[in-house]
Amino acid sequence: MTENIFFEDFKDTPDGSIPFSRITADMYEPAIERGIEKALAEIDAIAGNPAAPDMDNTILALERVGADLDRVLYAFDPLSSAMSTPAMMEIEERISPKLSEFSMAIALNAELWERVRTVYDNRHLLHLDREDMMLLENRYFSFERNGALLQGDDRRRMKQISRELSELTTKFANNVLSELNDRKVDIPVNLAEGISDELTGPAASAAAAAGLGPDTLRFGLDQPTYMAVMKSAVNRDVRRKFYMAYCSRNIGGPRDNMKILSRIAALRRERAALLGFPDAASLIVDRNMAHTPQAVMRLLNELREAYRKPLDRELAELTAIAGHQLQPWDYSYYADRLRKERYSFDEEALRPYLPLDRVVSSMLGVAGKLYGLRFVLREDIDRYHDDVRVYQVNDADGSYIGLLYMDFYTRDTKRPGAWMTEFRPQHIDASARDLRPHITIVTNFAPPAADRPALLRPREVETLFHEFGHALHGLLSRCKYSSTSGTSVRRDFVELPSQMNEGFATRPEFLDEAARHYATGQPVPADYVEAWRRSQTFGAAYQCMRQLGFGFLDMAWHTIATEAEAAQAAADPVAFERAATAPVRIFDEPEGTAISPQFSHIFAGGYAAGYYSYKWAEVLAADAFDALVDHTAGTIDHAAASSFRHNILERGGSDDPAVLYRNFRGHDAGIEALLRRDGIIS
Repeated sequence: MTENIFFEDFKDTPDGSIPFSRITADMYEPAIERGIEKALAEIDAIAGNPAAPDMDNTILALERVGADLDRVLYAFDPLSSAMSTPAMMEIEERISPKLSEFSMAIALNAELWERVRTVYDNRHLLHLDREDMMLLENRYFSFERNGALLQGDDRRRMKQISRELSELTTKFANNVLSELNDRKVDIPVNLAEGISDELTGPAASAAAAAGLGPDTLRFGLDQPTYMAVMKSAVNRDVRRKFYMAYCSRNIGGPRDNMKILSRIAALRRERAALLGFPDAASLIVDRNMAHTPQAVMRLLNELREAYRKPLDRELAELTAIAGHQLQPWDYSYYADRLRKERYSFDEEALRPYLPLDRVVSSMLGVAGKLYGLRFVLREDIDRYHDDVRVYQVNDADGSYIGLLYMDFYTRDTKRPGAWMTEFRPQHIDASARDLRPHITIVTNFAPPAADRPALLRPREVETLFHEFGHALHGLLSRCKYSSTSGTSVRRDFVELPSQMNEGFATRPEFLDEAARHYATGQPVPADYVEAWRRSQTFGAAYQCMRQLGFGFLDMAWHTIATEAEAAQAAADPVAFERAATAPVRIFDEPEGTAISPQFSHIFAGGYAAGYYSYKWAEVLAADAFDALVDHTAGTIDHAAASSFRHNILERGGSDDPAVLYRNFRGHDAGIEALLRRDGIIS
């Protein structure tokens, strides 16, 4: 059978890496179905075990369930985002409800639940270490939060909700990707002033292919194109046209997400009510560091108060330069102008000094300086696309750490944004082997041109460092279980390593090697680097308030507590959004635009009632970076880097994140380090 390739443990490939060239799309679905069937049989065996339940025959046995299914999904899930062809999207929509039913079949298995509860109730007699206790607690609460305590109609309703949510979130994500790929903006050539040759060249080709003639350019709305236009297009009407096209996506038409997102929010609220919680956020946040929506809002409001006056000053300066009231399509353009004037900082001027290959090599070198890692390019490991690079990662003593896949360039089959995921998480298997992780980083950078290599903007360099921070969290894991290893941590803790790692993008350890002109090899002028560093606090209040807006909106959708509130939100999602974001609003949004219908993070991407975690973790990250860098001497504190590796990166979710952070830092984090970093306080 064609699916058998997934059940061979990939023993004939380097370190069991996935043989992508031997896998076709039609293999996934039957393999997933067979994997589910086999996993359900394993579940029945555990539930029917006549022996008294204990850690080994129940909790650890559950941890090992579905190894064959996992092998398929660890190949399919990353590719469903990185190689999201129509065929893959169709498969995803078909298998999503099947996987939901599989999850619920486990969660609502009464015999299995009784075994788990028995072990949990006796946990204090078992002399468990912290990771075993975390595994047990996670398993117990996973059952409880999926309705194990429910009976009769409530249990049946929970199963229906889970299935429908799985279908709707998949549909939401696919609508966003399809709409983004299909939307085009046509601009007369004589209005394209300021838009770089890098964009107008491909746009001219796109226009020719569309038969628009020589006087019109056709642009896509991929992230590099959209950001470049908003920052550089001189003509205000051009910027407005792009803004409206980008921010009106998935509102109306065949890919309308308005009814879908309202339904998702309603189902999450109903699910929380069945489990005894007042709203979806209370259910979701309960197991995070924040624990309550009230604690989330305290942080968001504390930051709002700290950044409001600096934001007013920022906007006043930009308004004076513009000479008119600012609209949302004006900010990036005038902010870029002011940044250039104040700091002589021009992102485009820096790009020739940031060729992707040197950036990657130097970024890996920073990890060597911090943690002793070594990276070796492997040409013999199978890849799912020709653009992908694979590195073997070794420790300072030469021991094997894992594999790192990097997929940099934008393409139509890739979902927007940047992310880290894994083809195999680190864990100790049933044979006591430490299976090292296979980690992947995916970005949407512009590919090389005919006359030059791929060049990155400073913000893209920071994005790469961010995702590499996640990758290090996965690679350096030293845990026993896949469900507690690497990035399998609380949602508001997971962004700590990534955001902390961003701080090294402007450090000399990186720039001294990375920043050299792609054609001449000359180092970047010192004043360029200094301008970049000094400009990093520029617009900090705007960026913070923008992130707070997303957080406020997320919490609003997930703190709906009554039928009346749900009906009101569903009747007019745009009005609901406007009211939710009013406390942190920067500009009045024009008619026909909204954030919610494209907000994949919370309606499809696992950040429901969790978008605040970026700011929560940013507070931790600023405090952590202060430990790793001696700002007075300008040097890395290698003892602190070693402690960060040992207490944070290696530990995954093996202990309470607050305990892990205190073990590293010696204290809890407040917002002061973040305010200093952003120039809000001195």
